[in-house]
Amino acid sequence: MEEIVGNQSTVQRLAVFAKSGNVPNIVIAGPPGTGKTTSILCLARSLLGDAMPEAVLELNASNERGIDAVRHRIKSFAQKKVTLPAGRHKIVILDEADSMTESAQQALRRIMEIYSKTTRFALACNTSEKIIEPIQSRCAMLRYTRLTDAEVLDRLLSVCESEKVEYDDSGLEAIIFTAEGDMRQGLNNLQSTFQGFQNVTSENVFKVCDEPHPLLIKDMLDHCIAKDFDKAYAIISQLWGLGYAAEDIIGIIFRITKIHEMPEYLRLEFIQEIGFTQMRILDGLTTLLQLSGLLARLCRKTILE
Repeated sequence: MEEIVGNQSTVQRLAVFAKSGNVPNIVIAGPPGTGKTTSILCLARSLLGDAMPEAVLELNASNERGIDAVRHRIKSFAQKKVTLPAGRHKIVILDEADSMTESAQQALRRIMEIYSKTTRFALACNTSEKIIEPIQSRCAMLRYTRLTDAEVLDRLLSVCESEKVEYDDSGLEAIIFTAEGDMRQGLNNLQSTFQGFQNVTSENVFKVCDEPHPLLIKDMLDHCIAKDFDKAYAIISQLWGLGYAAEDIIGIIFRITKIHEMPEYLRLEFIQEIGFTQMRILDGLTTLLQLSGLLARLCRKTILE
């Protein structure tokens, strides 16, 4: 468990559970790629050791997990007799628990109650709101947040060193930018870039991830701040011509605006306009005209100031 990256205070709570052996039912909620399932598996391994294959039932969203699965698979596992170390329990791991139907969750709450002496339940989900209240009240709630850039970088460096990966600083920076605090995404992007190009540079990373290059978006914002609509439009038109979706372009514009050097009042004005445009794009208005209109409004904001 000491090798888990990020969310240190929550992981320490799990480590205390593992040490004492008296684990409550738990729900871990948080964004994808932050280590929820890994944490539960590490907890199960440290609690059960060699008995883990026999004493752990893991069900994912890809498994059948309707009410029948709960009544049959989970119930029969809870009833199964397994030889365990003293004071330990069998563990049922339900990954992507927020995609379970409500009727299946209702059936699960009763099983959690009946077999509480022998079996513990660990649920991993992206949003805890989709877990019904009776289950939440039977569980300890743990929340995971996105990993910081420093945490992702630290693990990427150790992987590069172990796997003899050639990289430069801009390449790792690009991977961290595309990962957005998702360790799984970061490692996948690192592996894909290295397999494809044998060298991790920012250019290669953005080719693999197929995202608009942040430097182009940065230049575009500079042109907007300088009130030069024509040059800003030339960049957005180029990105559109390369086939990028409006959702991808507006997402990168927002992320770059948050960290771009500009007066704070102007940043807030820009973010407001980007938000309105993103709302229209999500409503289905995915045209170059929408993005051009955004640039015109951004230039106008600068002129008005």
